[in-house]
Amino acid sequence: MLIDSHCHLEYEGLVEDQNGVLERARAAGIRGFLNISTRRSEWERVVGTAARYPDVWASVGIHPHEADQHADLGEAALLEATRHPKVIGIGETGLDYYYDKSDREVQQALFRTHISVSRETGLPLIIHTRDAEDDTFRILEEEMGKGAFPALIHCFTASADFGRKVLDLGLSISISGIVTFKNAKDLQDVVATIPEDRILVETDSPFLAPVPHRGKRCEPAFTADTARFVADLRGISIESLGEATTRNFFDLFKKAKA
Repeated sequence: MLIDSHCHLEYEGLVEDQNGVLERARAAGIRGFLNISTRRSEWERVVGTAARYPDVWASVGIHPHEADQHADLGEAALLEATRHPKVIGIGETGLDYYYDKSDREVQQALFRTHISVSRETGLPLIIHTRDAEDDTFRILEEEMGKGAFPALIHCFTASADFGRKVLDLGLSISISGIVTFKNAKDLQDVVATIPEDRILVETDSPFLAPVPHRGKRCEPAFTADTARFVADLRGISIESLGEATTRNFFDLFKKAKA
């Protein structure tokens, strides 16, 4: 049993055949899917899909690329959206300085808004960070000082040092198909050492298809390929990895068990 802890079922490439996408994933042993939102206009669709399928859940949040278009988003809107029973996480949110599609100060302010809602609701924060390790960690550390909140670094590709620091803060780490790429040796070294109770797997589909599907549209079914690779890296069976990552998912996203 595996959980795809981060997929975008409303995105082009998946939304046209959601039933087929989910059936293929279930046939591959995927038993749950967290459907992630990136902008407010998606929330209704993301939550609606989760409401239609018992094994799909939803998040609500604003991706850092979209921060400029949501600069005035307050906590109230996020809080209201979290009341739906299938909304189990906040995000994805965070900082992206690689593309800089939104002003960095606006990204940081919106990141803190999401953190506040995570702290108030107890719903885990789903964090995107790219080329922004220092500011991401600084904000997380400062905000943890105001009161703890559950959080996950999704699609982890950061440095080993950043990984150690966020684990010390109590965060979990989710691994995507990038770990299977030939040029991902540093990431593979990190993945081999993540504590058993803090690791999750994901696809980030329709992006980042793992080997042997690289170059194709990614689907949640490919969670199994990433999981097999991670299990080999860690010297354990796919069954053991599946049990651990599924347990970690439900321990983190507690509302999914409700």
